[in-house]
Amino acid sequence: MRLLTLPFLNRTPRRGQKRKRVVSAWRGRTLTLGVAAGTVLVLMAGGWWAWSAGVPHRLAGYAGQAVFNASAAAGLKVGEVFVVGRRETPRPELLQALDVRPGMPILALDIRKARERLLTLPWVHAASVERLLPDTIIVHITERQPLALWQNRGAFALVDRTGRVIPQRDLGRFRDLPVVVGEDAPAHTRALIDLLDTQPGLRDRVTAAIRVGGRRWNLRLDGRLEVRLPEVDPERAWLRFAEFEREHRILERDVVLFDLRFPDQVIVRRAGPSEETRIEARGRDT
Repeated sequence: MRLLTLPFLNRTPRRGQKRKRVVSAWRGRTLTLGVAAGTVLVLMAGGWWAWSAGVPHRLAGYAGQAVFNASAAAGLKVGEVFVVGRRETPRPELLQALDVRPGMPILALDIRKARERLLTLPWVHAASVERLLPDTIIVHITERQPLALWQNRGAFALVDRTGRVIPQRDLGRFRDLPVVVGEDAPAHTRALIDLLDTQPGLRDRVTAAIRVGGRRWNLRLDGRLEVRLPEVDPERAWLRFAEFEREHRILERDVVLFDLRFPDQVIVRRAGPSEETRIEARGRDT
């Protein structure tokens, strides 16, 4: 995973300014946290009194904002955001979802709501948000892994292992992924990929898979050979095709159709007008 640092505050003194006296990091952090904690405790006590005394809600809200402002004045404000795991999520979208601003009170960030907003981003599968006082926010995200390109009504989108569709404008980087076609194809893509993975030698030669009637798949290999899988037990049919390929080099022949929908026979069609052959399960031509 990649660590991305988004510095909000420039801590390097400008030319001509005097450099501050060096204080150990632990001592500086302890002092800041101590002052901030004392300030916040005093104001929280005031807020508790306002609530228990029945002060109107609006005034109680002012008290809460005063706590945040005082904490920021004491050093508890956003200075840096560290993001772990970002590869595809655009930086502006991520920062907008976090809803953080440089110098804002770090205690004002609602961790739960920030995480919920991150999960609405197209590429984000899982997320966590933490505060590291006095001034750092740490974000961990797990992004979705695209498995295939989904073609639907002339448009393309990415599909991940959960069947989630990932909108993406620039698809050039994903052109090596197999294409799945069909209205319900995304929901069945993971099962399809798992099926293809059982025969690694053939998997990478599958260029497209068409969902038929919401029940089964037709595979396109090398862009020319169509392999029709059955609705029931497609794993066995895919294994049968792999065995035929090893024994007869089907992909090197002028075969354009290999129909495995029937358990007791295979229908093979060669290039040309209606040149079709039926092969029984035992392997004899009929």
